[in-house]
Amino acid sequence: MAVAAGSGALALSLAGVGPTQAATGGARTVNYTALGDSYASAPGVADQVDPTCRRSDHNYPSQTARQNHWRLTDVTCSGATTDDMAGPQGGVAPQLTAVTRTADVVSVTIGGNDIGFSSDLATCAGLTSSNPAGAPCQAHFTADGVDQLATRIDETAPKVAAVLHAIHQRAPHARVVVVGYPDLFPDDGVGCTSSTVPLAAGDFAYLRDTEKKLNAMLAHVAHRSGARYVDTYTPTVGHDMCHPAGERWIEPLVTAPPAAPAHPNVQGETAMSAALTRALSCAVHRR
Repeated sequence: MAVAAGSGALALSLAGVGPTQAATGGARTVNYTALGDSYASAPGVADQVDPTCRRSDHNYPSQTARQNHWRLTDVTCSGATTDDMAGPQGGVAPQLTAVTRTADVVSVTIGGNDIGFSSDLATCAGLTSSNPAGAPCQAHFTADGVDQLATRIDETAPKVAAVLHAIHQRAPHARVVVVGYPDLFPDDGVGCTSSTVPLAAGDFAYLRDTEKKLNAMLAHVAHRSGARYVDTYTPTVGHDMCHPAGERWIEPLVTAPPAAPAHPNVQGETAMSAALTRALSCAVHRR
C-alpha cells in the first residue's frame, strides 16, 4: 500500500533524516515501514486488506501515512512475536525483510504475544466463575510466589532489544519508534464484570498493572536501544473495554464480529496514530 508524497509540515521536516529519499515535485518522500502484531495490524477493523495477517487499511500505520503523506510499507501481522521479525510467521515472510536503508521512519509494536497475553486473558476469563468477587487470575499466575507474567515480560526485553538492533542495522538513518499498547482495562482498577467482560472483580487491577509493566519494559528497552517510545496508554485512558459502544476504543472480551476481542477498534487505532504523529513531531521540533 503506498501513499503519495505531499507537502505536509511533518513530511517536510522529516525529509532530511535520510539521504536516500526521492524528490517528487519539490517535496521529499518520507518512507515509512510499519512492523508489529495485531495491535498494529488491526484485525476486524475495516477495511481488511490482508486476510492472512488480518491487516486493516485503517490501522494506525495507514492512518499515520495518509495524514502525513508518507509512502507506507506495512507488514504488520496478527499473532506476530519477536521471533517473527527475523523469522517467517507461517507462510508470511520475516517482517524485518521489509526494512531497508531507504526507510526514514520505522515503527514497531511487539511483545504482547511473547508473553501470551491473549491466551492469558482467556485463562483469566475461564477462572472467573471460581471466585467472581476475588482475583483468581492473579492467584493462578502468582501461585508459586513468583508473578509468571512479570517474569515473561522480563524475558521478552532482550528479544525486543534484538529487534531494535536489527532495525537500526538495516535502516541506519531511520527514526525508530516503539509504539506501546493502549489502555485495555479501567485505569482506576475498578472492574466491570459482565457477559462481555467476564473477568473477576479483583483481577482488573492485576491485569492493568501487567499491561503497565509491559509498556514500561518497552519504554526502557526503546530508550536503551536508541529508539523513541510512543505512549498510547495515556491518551486512551477512559476508553477501555469497560465503556459502552461509542465511548470505548478497545473492544471487550466478548464482542460481535468482525471486531477483535480486547483489541483497538477504529477509534483506538486513530488514537494510536495521533500519538505516533505527536511523538514524531515533537522529536523533529527538538532537533
